[in-house]
Amino acid sequence: MANNPVGVDNTFRKKIDREEFLQRARERERLEQEEDERRRSKGKGPPVQRKPLKQRDYEIDLESRLGKTQVVTPIAPLSQQAGYYCSVCECVVKDSANYLDHINGKKHQRALGMSMRVERASLEQVQQRFELLKKRKPAGSFSEKDLDERIQKQQEEEEERKRLKRERKKEKKEKEKAALQEQEDVDPDIAAMMGFGGFGTSKK
Repeated sequence: MANNPVGVDNTFRKKIDREEFLQRARERERLEQEEDERRRSKGKGPPVQRKPLKQRDYEIDLESRLGKTQVVTPIAPLSQQAGYYCSVCECVVKDSANYLDHINGKKHQRALGMSMRVERASLEQVQQRFELLKKRKPAGSFSEKDLDERIQKQQEEEEERKRLKRERKKEKKEKEKAALQEQEDVDPDIAAMMGFGGFGTSKK
């Protein structure tokens, strides 16, 4: 301090206490280690086993409130607000497309205790499913006999259409012939004099 020039004040400089800062650093390291151990202990627990995805066994009601008016207040409970209410996730979705996305989404399925993986079906399960669907088929269902009858009916209708078309064509030809015959019966000089010599068909 004695070699400082006269009039210069160096007292504003901060005095560093090494012991104090070392103690703070050790304390910070200890807290970080405790936090890491806490995180690791949380992550080390057994993984949650979720059920595979299953087909819904209920109908989704999207049309019951369609076209109805409703007074919406900000203090109303979520289930009475405008939109589609999900009781599992306790949220309101504004339209049907987003509601379907929500109930088919990961968050909703997890809340139901299901993963997004589908169970792989075995050959026996597929065969059982086919048998079940065959039994569920109504008695008056489609058969080969029905197919033959429908084909025959279609062919008959086609034949009828062709016959009507031929008849119409024939009638048209007969009319044209009759008109041409009438035109030939009239004397061309008299027709030209009366002013209707050009009326008739262009066909000869």
